[in-house]
Amino acid sequence: MEKKIGFIGLGNMGINMAKNLISEGYHLQVYNRTLSKADELDPSQITKCPTPADAAVGVSIVVSMLSEDEILRESVTGDHGILKTLQPNAVHISMSTISPELAVELATAHQKAGSHYLASPVFGRPEAAAAKKLFICVSGPQQIKDLAKPVLECLGQAIHDFGEETGAANVVKITGNFMIMASMEMMAEAYTLAEKSGLDRVQVANFFGSTLFNAPIYQNYGKLIANKQYEPVGFKAKLGYKDARLAFKLSQVSETPLPLVNAVHSRLLSAVAKGMGDRDWVEGFGRGVSEDAGV
Repeated sequence: MEKKIGFIGLGNMGINMAKNLISEGYHLQVYNRTLSKADELDPSQITKCPTPADAAVGVSIVVSMLSEDEILRESVTGDHGILKTLQPNAVHISMSTISPELAVELATAHQKAGSHYLASPVFGRPEAAAAKKLFICVSGPQQIKDLAKPVLECLGQAIHDFGEETGAANVVKITGNFMIMASMEMMAEAYTLAEKSGLDRVQVANFFGSTLFNAPIYQNYGKLIANKQYEPVGFKAKLGYKDARLAFKLSQVSETPLPLVNAVHSRLLSAVAKGMGDRDWVEGFGRGVSEDAGV
């Protein structure tokens, strides 16, 4: 029997995730605001849909990869949202970076409609999505995780369970992105300091990435920052700024002082204000620090 699921959101991450699901034998009912993006997918394995509601017709699972809270809310609860057509007991797997408050709101809306919601944000850039190397975080009822598992296993290298509280995985995602942003700011400052002191910033980055900071973030982002390599765009600065806002909001709601959140928030706000919102967030940190230092 044909495996058919809905898929909403074909951005830099979503398009690669969709390709992987197709390679695993799934037929996708796809919706994207710019529907021509679906032309990158095997036409025999997709059905293009004019609305999110159409993408949810007759399937037991819908995957969404949408970048903003408001866009996701509209795609779920709006006039043409998936709750208009999603069948009873179907599962919506939400895989983007959103606020935990919205996750709880959508889980409640799904429950009232007789369907289910699973928080399932991911860590990894588009190249990791293409290679099925995403780290997937989940939170929600165990039976819903079990239903979603076959789909999630097609998309990542590991699934990490953070319990049954709906927004828990979203908190993990926000805190993780905060640490990535803080690390990029730190590396940009350190490598610029080395450069201004007469050292080869690439050599310095290679040293730290293979010794004291021998970890993927410092190796991969460190290489991009050290080489001032800002293309191709993997994750836009305006989306990084959105994540910084989520981290700042979470710090306020939980009454947790986070001085570094203020720093990365300002760095990415500066990038957006300078017209770099559609550039890679690595450039927001790397070029931003270099410009501050007159390099």
